[in-house]
Order: sequence, then C-alpha cells, then structure tokens
Amino acid sequence: MTADMTRLTAVQMAEALRVGEITSVDLVRAHLDRIDAVDGGEAGLNAFLHVSRDEALATAEEVDAIRAAGGAEAEALHPLAGVPIAIKDLIVTVGQPTTAGSKMLEDWMSPYDATVVERIRAAKLPILGKTNLDEFAMGSSTEHSAYGVTRNPWDTDRIPGGSGGGSAAAVAAFEAPLALGTDTGGSIRQPGAVTGTVGTKPTYGSVSRYGAIAMASSLDQIGPVARTTEDAALLHELIAGHDPKDSTSLPDEVPAFGEAARTTDVSGLRIGVIKQLQGEGYQDGVLARFQESLDALREAGAEIVEVDCPSFEHALSAYYLIMPSEASSNLARFDGVRYGARVEPEDGPLTIERVMGATRAAGFGDEVKRRIILGTYALSAGYYDAYYGSAQKVRTLIQRDFAAAFEQADVLISPTAPTVAFPLGEKLDDPLAMYLNDVATIPANLAGIPGISVPGGLSDGLPVGIQFLAPAREDARAYRAAGALETLLTADAEPLWAQAPELSTAAAQTAGE
Repeated sequence: MTADMTRLTAVQMAEALRVGEITSVDLVRAHLDRIDAVDGGEAGLNAFLHVSRDEALATAEEVDAIRAAGGAEAEALHPLAGVPIAIKDLIVTVGQPTTAGSKMLEDWMSPYDATVVERIRAAKLPILGKTNLDEFAMGSSTEHSAYGVTRNPWDTDRIPGGSGGGSAAAVAAFEAPLALGTDTGGSIRQPGAVTGTVGTKPTYGSVSRYGAIAMASSLDQIGPVARTTEDAALLHELIAGHDPKDSTSLPDEVPAFGEAARTTDVSGLRIGVIKQLQGEGYQDGVLARFQESLDALREAGAEIVEVDCPSFEHALSAYYLIMPSEASSNLARFDGVRYGARVEPEDGPLTIERVMGATRAAGFGDEVKRRIILGTYALSAGYYDAYYGSAQKVRTLIQRDFAAAFEQADVLISPTAPTVAFPLGEKLDDPLAMYLNDVATIPANLAGIPGISVPGGLSDGLPVGIQFLAPAREDARAYRAAGALETLLTADAEPLWAQAPELSTAAAQTAGE
C-alpha cells in the first residue's frame, strides 16, 4: 500500500485523502521512504538538496486532524491539502536552506517565504524539501550544481534536464507528486521533456516572482512540475494571482486551468506548427513522436497549419546576450559583504574590492563566471548598443512573429527539446552544444507567453516532450491542447509517467546505505 501511494497522480492522491482512503501522514511517509531509498548515495538520483522531514509530517498531521474533525474548516481545505510537494532550491523558504545550488549560499536560511511558498503553506501542502538545480539556474542539465549532479530516473547515466532537473527527477521517480520550478529559457519544460513529466511556464507576471532568486528578471517565471496536465493546472491555479510585492505581477483573475486541462475536445482548434522548430538538429525519434502527435490531434478534429517565425533563428543568440546581461547585474549582490559566503584574501590589505574578488572566485562555479563575464562585457561602454541593445531589438521581432502566428493559429506546437536526454558529461566541455538544448523553449521566455511540455512518447526508450505555446494571458488554451493530446496518447496505452522504470536494485541499495 505504501509503495502504491507514491504511484498515483496528485488528483488521485487528493481524492483518496478526501474520502479517507489514506491519510496525509501515511502519504508523506511513503514519499520520505522513497526519497531515502533512491535519492542518496553515490548511485542515487540526488534530486533533493534538503529533506524537511519534520515539517512535512507536521503539516500532514495538521491536515489529517482537520479532516477528522470535520465541519467548516474541513470543508474549506484546499483540494490539494495534504498532497506533498517539493520546491526548487532557487525559491526562498523559511526554515529550510536556500542555496541556489551554489557554494555562495551554502546553508543560507531565508528570513522570509516566497509568495508561492506562502500560498502552498496556506493551502497546507506538506513541503518535502528543496530540489537540486544548476547553480543559480544557469544550465540545461543539472550538472552545474555545486552539490553534485542529478540523475535521470529513466537512465541514471543521463541528465534530467536543467536547470530544474531536481524537481523533474523527483516527480518522475515518485519522490514527490508535485514540484515547483523556475523557467528562464526552458528550465521547467526541457527537464519535463527528458524525464517524461509535465512542466508549465506561465505567462510572465501571472505567478509572483517575489522570493525567487533572480537570474534574468525579465525572463524568469515560477511554474508547476507534475505527472499530468491536470495536476500541473491545479497547482498553477494555487500559485497564480496578483502579488503587490512583485512589481511585474499582473492584476488578472486566475482562470480555471484545471477545467481547461480536463477538456478533451479539440475540434476546430487551430494548431500552428512552427516551421523553425523542427528539422535540422532534431533527432529522428523526436520528430517521429512529434508527427504522431500532430496526426492524433488532426484525427481528433484539430486544424493543423504551418506558421513561419523567421526571427526565431536568432532567438538563441539574443537570449544568450540578454540573460547573461541581466544575470551579471542580479548576481552583483553576492559580494561577500552583506550575506552569503565571505572569503578574505590570504595576504595584502583587506578591502571591499579584494574581499569581493576572493569571495566570487571561490563561491561561483565556472558556468556562472562564464555568464557574468559575458553579460558584463555586453553591458560595457561601447558595446551596449552593439550587443545588448541589438538583442532587445531581436526580442521585439520575436514578439511580432508570435503575434502574427497567433493570428493564424489558436496555439502553437513544437518538440520541447531537439533530443532526448544525453549522457552525463557529454556536453560539459562544449557550452554552445549545451545551450542548443533550449532552442525550442527560449522564444516563449523572450515574448513572455505561456508554454507547457507534455510527454509525447519514447525514442530509444527515453521520453520525448511536446510543447504547446499560447498567447500571453491565454494559459488555459495551452492546457486545453495539452490535456487533449495527453488523453489521445493514453487512450490505449499506459501514461508515460507510469512507465518510468524502477531504479536498479544496486542503485537503490547504494542510495539507502
């Protein structure tokens, strides 16, 4: 029974809790046992950087007590109350370390909760702990964490995507039914694609960024990680909404994303195939699963049209100027003076400049240093207009391409990533090859529009992701299309998340030692 609990969807867990088939305490304990079994040790997944056992069980006990007492308080519980969740370790959380995957913030404890964490606590979802990530969210493979790589549950010798590989791996490995991630250039959707999970990047400003450690403020967005479209939609509903603490927060009412995700009718829905996000550079197996998804949607009554977005060819280049520029500015706060790590030079005068230099040299990893240097150069006198300014012009062209595309189609579709998960270490020495993993996801961040990745099948035994994009503030459209495709692909087959292989006995034994 304990093992079976972890292999339910969040919606199934919530219903079982509501009718009293299981308790939240038993559900949390089952997930903690799973984490103990597969996450630690040399062969473990390393999806979690911190496990908050006592807090999670305390919240679960509180939910069980409220349900047992009945009455108005029990009736007022959020539908997901008692369902456990994991939080990407870029999102500040009182009572748990927030490291951003960096030695710069090792063991740092935030004095406040992020707005999304406040909402999760208010809804009484037990927080299992904090998940691993590329340092300060800079990476596409979760190999750039200062605390070790995270492994893909489908093949532990392969990457789980990045930067939010810890959250995606935790959900895929049944360590958590839900998780939060952040998406700056695809860091929720790309891990979702390679781990067989669902990942959503909401419309920019629709989910508060207050309390998410900023990398690139005009691109970052917090979003849900889940096993199904409906699970992601319900978590999205919980964390969305206006926040006066976030100056970029939209004042919109939160739509019924869960209802949209449950819609299976796509008849008459115009789905645009992006010409630039297929073909060269995409693996044959990825393109085959993509074509099968198009065929299924067409047979269900959707209208498939091709759209041309010529500026997308420059999206990757523009992103890797805008993102490092904003990152170099945001990371300037880590100076060894105010908070976080502090390293003093071994000899010579003790000045702020020398402390800052020593601290940043020791505290930042190679990828973070690479992006800070690139961004500082792009913003420097004499180069600003040529690099950063030009990249912003390309960003405007990409937004115009999206506007034109959405005149022809209700939603757009593409593969989420050009390849399946690649082996650990394969691209560590080739940053440009690593950056190409985000070629299909980056345009949505540059335009601020919503995107969702859903499992589209397997290629050589590894998951392939299908991405839907919708106009800004039309996240429900993306959920409708994604939910319909999910239903079509699982009509005669077990859901992909349920097909995830059990971790090898040797790995589980090593992890449990």
